[in-house]
Amino acid sequence: MAETAEAVLHDGSIIPVTIHGDGPALLVPARLEPYDSTAAETMRKWGGDPDLGPAMVRRLSRSNRVIVADYEGHRMSHPAAETLTPDHLAADLLGIADAAAADEFGYYGYSWLALSGLQLSLRTSRLRALAMGGFPPLGGPYQSMLAVTRAAHAKSAQKPDPAWVPIDDAEPGDWDAAAVQTTEAQTLQFVTLYEALQDFDDSVAEVPRDLPRLAFAGADDQIDYSPQWGGVQVLIGEPLARHQEALVAAGWDVQVLPGLDHLGAMHSSVVLPILTGWLHKVGWVKD
Repeated sequence: MAETAEAVLHDGSIIPVTIHGDGPALLVPARLEPYDSTAAETMRKWGGDPDLGPAMVRRLSRSNRVIVADYEGHRMSHPAAETLTPDHLAADLLGIADAAAADEFGYYGYSWLALSGLQLSLRTSRLRALAMGGFPPLGGPYQSMLAVTRAAHAKSAQKPDPAWVPIDDAEPGDWDAAAVQTTEAQTLQFVTLYEALQDFDDSVAEVPRDLPRLAFAGADDQIDYSPQWGGVQVLIGEPLARHQEALVAAGWDVQVLPGLDHLGAMHSSVVLPILTGWLHKVGWVKD
């Protein structure tokens, strides 16, 4: 039976928290609520894993006290349009840990939630393990992501284009044809985040050297956006591979996964063997 709690975030909104299993605390910002059948099928069609959250928690709770909060889902329901800065993001994650009474904890996040973990590691001494998937800790695409999020914000403010189709009817990967399904406030919060990160230099970021840390991504994790989405490349796998030697020398464990893109490397069948093996390696599991 899962424990339940609530955390008050920086904007005063309240996020539900559940705690599963026993062992060293591990904060995982994941969705446990099932998707409806249409949404689940659309996710599968586009390469996603609608069963990701429950599968992660079932496996990780065998060896860890897993603290779960759907931070991304919460922010889509309660956008922090002008306040989603790195400082507030880290404060929110610490608030979730506080709600679970976790003085020390590990963290796993994927994509922008991996970026969140990196920012958290620079702002607290309570972190005992950091696992980042789908975002490189060195050479991160901060400028290109700002261009994409600005384009998404501009499109969310426009009247729907008659040529757009619902995402479940669009061909997988055809973002130009898919209708924008986010609001101005939802997209603005990510503009706020990436604007705040434009002066962040990850090459000199002072991640604690004694902090066990893992980074992984698909070798084919790259998205080429058309002009209407900013006209940029978002590179994830390439910088991780290019900087792998330097990262290992700095104390990171690094895995670049052949043949996988952003969504493919996010699947529980990929993540769990990597993450559980690494947690055992660094000793952040129950005896």
